[in-house]
Amino acid sequence: MSADDYEEILKYYELHETIGTGGFAKVKLARHLLTAEKVAIKIMDKAALGDDLPRVKIEIDAMKNLSHQHICRLYQVIETSKKIFMVLEYCPGGELFDYIISKDRLSEEEARVFFRQIVSAIAYVHSQGYAHRDLKPENLLIDKEHNLKLIDFGLCAKPKGGLDYHLNTCCGSPAYAAPELIQGKAYIGSEADIWSMGVLLYALLCGFLPFDDDNVMVIYKKIMRGKYSIPKWLSPGSTLLLNQMLQVDPKKRITVRDLLSHPWLVQGYSDAVQWQSKYPLGHIDEDCVTELSVFHKQSRESILELISEWKYDQMSATYFLLQSKKARGKHVCLRVPCLTGHASTTQSAGLKVSFQIQQDNMQIKMLVCSNKALMCAVCQRLVELDLNLAHMDSNQKKRKAKIFGSIERGLDKVITMLTPSKKRRFTRDCPRKLKAHCNVTTIQRLNPDELLNEVIAVLSKKHVEYVQKGYTLKCQTQSNFGKVTVAFELEVCRLSKSEEVGIRRQRLKGDTWLYKRLIEDVLSSCQV
Repeated sequence: MSADDYEEILKYYELHETIGTGGFAKVKLARHLLTAEKVAIKIMDKAALGDDLPRVKIEIDAMKNLSHQHICRLYQVIETSKKIFMVLEYCPGGELFDYIISKDRLSEEEARVFFRQIVSAIAYVHSQGYAHRDLKPENLLIDKEHNLKLIDFGLCAKPKGGLDYHLNTCCGSPAYAAPELIQGKAYIGSEADIWSMGVLLYALLCGFLPFDDDNVMVIYKKIMRGKYSIPKWLSPGSTLLLNQMLQVDPKKRITVRDLLSHPWLVQGYSDAVQWQSKYPLGHIDEDCVTELSVFHKQSRESILELISEWKYDQMSATYFLLQSKKARGKHVCLRVPCLTGHASTTQSAGLKVSFQIQQDNMQIKMLVCSNKALMCAVCQRLVELDLNLAHMDSNQKKRKAKIFGSIERGLDKVITMLTPSKKRRFTRDCPRKLKAHCNVTTIQRLNPDELLNEVIAVLSKKHVEYVQKGYTLKCQTQSNFGKVTVAFELEVCRLSKSEEVGIRRQRLKGDTWLYKRLIEDVLSSCQV
């Protein structure tokens, strides 16, 4: 990983830990320097993407055109010669899929809350001429307010002839694919989405899929027949709605328009599902414009013109994040010197040090070597920065201690990396303390070491390969041909408030429902 690849993103964001991986991308938690808002940055290597690069372009174009309260917001796109960075809304609740696992299945009331949001998002997507074509619980995230946000528009389609125009590309996940896709027929994208939504609702209410098997061809045969089991806990209303959505003949399938006011979706609510966007792109928030105008020392008209271009650059990101702060009742303000080209000369000059600190810290984190030349280079950098700081005004001098503290902490990390005796201290000899989360399950045991041994025993029994690092196990299963079918991570931890022992889990890649079955086996064995 080259520091140069991250130079542009580090001008505007503090990068933190990796919160997701998959395919040719990884997602890092980050903080926007101007607004202090958390964001998720999807980082993709262009060379590794290969033939998937057009899919990324499709996703970016779609997300630039879609603005809705239940669609994950795109803030900024930065493209370098080697990387594509997509700065996205951060959803700390994780995937809806993990939430289903934590609950086994959802109550009808909770499933209705989520499904109304899904219907709202899809009705809006369809109104804009798009079909999503990859609806599943893994592509729905839960935000801080426990609301759903739709993601992954890489397989979406916007037919030039309108949404009623037939499509031919068979795409999406097999278990959620509509019968007409499997048959290889031309199909209507919106009708295929309704089928996938039916499978999704079934998964919410039942905790498993209506059409499932280890063999994909068997899954396809089940989908073509359209027959699925009806668990005894499903209400007549739920059963009827699923039947209306999971119609093999797409022309007999219920439409999104009818879903909006369907009796099951309206039950307990005073009105139909509201699908219109609360944040249409054409609407400009005056308070956000005012703050940007004052901050950049430019006229409101010039700021308004820059925002209205919707370039998904730093100006767009700052505006969107201010808008997000206001929507949550937070004060609309910018906190640090401007990082864009629209800043005054004084502000830009003052930020050179801030830029360099981030770049230096990034380089320090990435340089792992054992020669003394590195130490000299870092020390020399401190001297250079000290000379630059000699010309600061009084306010900037107040930040001098903080600036050097940041550099010195980075220097300490280098020393630690280069010192063999200290390197051994990275091995964790006690479990981490974590906050309660839907992907952390409490286990009725007090001893974390006993729990870790129990987890290892279950994994061995299930023929799951694993690599242990402290209290974390990186696990995977393989097919008979050596292909990884599912990869996931398990970690024995303590809950920070209660001191109880738990297991944190995270799917890294592969079959989601195979992962669910394995996790359920591990958790049930450890609960005994």
